[in-house]
Amino acid sequence: MVTNPNPYTPYQAYEIEPQVNLRAMLMRYVRNWPWFVASLILALAAAYVYSLYQSPVYKVQASLLIKDEKKGMSQESLMKELDLFSSSKVVENEMEILKSFTLMDRVVNNLGLDVRYYHPTKTVNKEIYNESPIRLLVEKPVSELYNEELEISFVDGKTVKLNGTAYPVNQSIKTPYGQLRVFARKPLTSVLEPVIVAVADHAGAVEGYLAGLKVEPTAKQSTVLVMTLEETVPDKGEAILNQLISEYNREAIVDKNKEANNTLNFIEDRLALISGELSTVEKEVELYKSTQGITDLSVQAQTFLTTVKENDTQLTETNMRLNALNDIERYIQHQSNEKGLAPATLGFSDPILTGLLTKVAELELKREEVSRTMSPNNPLLQSLDSQLKTMKASIGENVQTIRQQLTSNQNQLVANNKRIESMIRTVPGKERALLNITRQQAIKNGLYTYLLQKREETALSAASTVSDSRTVDAARTSSKPIKPVKLMIFALFAAFGMLVPIGFITAKDALNNRVLRRSDVEDVTQIPILGEVVKSRQLTADNLVFRPRMQSVVGEQIRAIRTNLQFLRSDPHDSQVLLFTSSISGEGKSFISLNLGASLALVDRPTVILEMDLRKPKLHKSLHIENRAGLSNYLIGEATIDELLQPIMGYENYYIITAGPLPPNPAELLSSPRLAQLFSELKERFDYVLVDSPPVGLVTDSQLIAPFADATMFLVRHDHTPKNHLKMVDTMYKENRFQKLSIILNGVGEGESYYYNYSYGDYYGGSSKKGQLESGA
Repeated sequence: MVTNPNPYTPYQAYEIEPQVNLRAMLMRYVRNWPWFVASLILALAAAYVYSLYQSPVYKVQASLLIKDEKKGMSQESLMKELDLFSSSKVVENEMEILKSFTLMDRVVNNLGLDVRYYHPTKTVNKEIYNESPIRLLVEKPVSELYNEELEISFVDGKTVKLNGTAYPVNQSIKTPYGQLRVFARKPLTSVLEPVIVAVADHAGAVEGYLAGLKVEPTAKQSTVLVMTLEETVPDKGEAILNQLISEYNREAIVDKNKEANNTLNFIEDRLALISGELSTVEKEVELYKSTQGITDLSVQAQTFLTTVKENDTQLTETNMRLNALNDIERYIQHQSNEKGLAPATLGFSDPILTGLLTKVAELELKREEVSRTMSPNNPLLQSLDSQLKTMKASIGENVQTIRQQLTSNQNQLVANNKRIESMIRTVPGKERALLNITRQQAIKNGLYTYLLQKREETALSAASTVSDSRTVDAARTSSKPIKPVKLMIFALFAAFGMLVPIGFITAKDALNNRVLRRSDVEDVTQIPILGEVVKSRQLTADNLVFRPRMQSVVGEQIRAIRTNLQFLRSDPHDSQVLLFTSSISGEGKSFISLNLGASLALVDRPTVILEMDLRKPKLHKSLHIENRAGLSNYLIGEATIDELLQPIMGYENYYIITAGPLPPNPAELLSSPRLAQLFSELKERFDYVLVDSPPVGLVTDSQLIAPFADATMFLVRHDHTPKNHLKMVDTMYKENRFQKLSIILNGVGEGESYYYNYSYGDYYGGSSKKGQLESGA
């Protein structure tokens, strides 16, 4: 790589670092303000037309209080005890229920919201709701019904026209759109305004209304829900919300009654089951008691004890009587001459035995008295003995008879005691068995009684069921429409109107392959930039705008370039040849070279400008100078420098040599030895020799002149020079084809320069009210 011997960037002398200039970016759009104004006007007009075709939308709102406690059944009710449903509601769940498809589907069905009715107007069709004179019932639709609007006009009270075809009212009719039915909501006459009917798919209509429905709590901890709906017809929106609340409450009651009915069915089933089980247990008790001979075990056991006691008493008495009989037997077994004690007759109630014993005792007493006075053989004594013997024999027989009776009684009493004692010993087991059976009977009886009570409670709860919600505010509509917001519409359209030219300009810049800003040059090449020249604002008939005491931005920028020329000199005392070229035509070589020469002449530097574009010369036309003889004549040896020099009017020390007649072979002519002689003579007579050469990207003329130039000024014009040509220039710079190659940015628009503040132009007399003339060759 060949390094340029003078890689100097003039602005480095001022230590100015390139930086993003917001004003430079904005000025690109400010210069196109007419497009912004036109786009803004069109956008505002479009906003006005758009607002005319927008139906006003109103906000319909209703509020609902969700109660925490359950009504109709107490907290001690069966459901709470069985834990079948809770005693409070979750607000989030109720919000989801209110926004459910099922509830809205019922609302749409009840209100017929899948069919919309309109009155035609000049702008948009106005939707009507209660004002519609008819109602359209869709029985069997076809797909075409959802894609077209139906116009219904009225012939008389019994006939309507549907899209021009007459049909009867209040009858099922077959149409191209399916089987329909038109109901008259009020008397129909031919003077009624036609109605436009639009039928939507039922599921789509439900989803559409759900999408517009909003349900939100008033606060985080609040149970009051606010339902909001946006509708073009206030009456319709209010009807939707009120019907939605009604369906919600009805569904809640149905749900509660469903629970109560399920509970009642459950209780009835359980009652039937428990009743059967209770009947079985009662029969078991009855069978057990009848089998075991039990009425009341506690009483019966007491009776057994009493019976045993009485039996024991009787047994004791019987034993006493038997002992007494033994004494009587011993008594009667004594000899008549033996004296014995009379036996006791206590406990005996037999009068015969008692009488016989009494008589025996009397006879023994009488015999004892007789035996004391009489001998044993005394007939009276023998008679008494005989009587005693007879009486004792009778007593013996009587005793035997009584003994048999008492023994029998004794045996019976002993048997009774044994039997009763055995029964008493079986009482605890029977009581335990009976207790198990009666326990089951008590449990079944308690369940049966409990279920009877709960059945009555549940029936009472079902009869008094109310919704767990209360309407705080019924549906009401805002007094003013919330949409369309005209200010917002105009603002959005205005923003769009501003974005259109911005987008257009930005897209144009993105698609434009031309140099638009200084960074486009700096990103591609390392060639130093000598200066920038903005578009000229001064009105002039030619390209020579630099004048004495000129106060303008262009003038100051040319002066800056003039000042920077001293850094391109190798010897401050030698003359300097400056070559001006570009990549293509129209980049301002003639303009910059002509005005830079004027600037040098005004500081008493003899300057000559050469019109060396021998193909399309333009300088003489700008200066209104004749081109009879010029450089082409000199190069072929037909003229001298003195014959060709022409002063430029209004400037001292400023001359021009025109191109002269156009030669057929400019390249060969510039290769003649007289070109070197030309520059040698001019350098002796002038401090600065400015060469206006052809574009380097089109012909080779400039490269033929380059060896005689001390410095080369390459013109890059804003929005004119292709970016791909910069690579060519960078290649020539790296290959050192031109001496001290520098770039001058020409025709820079306001706001494009990094280094100039254009209030600076106002300070030097620049006026933004003057017309603008582009700088260029």
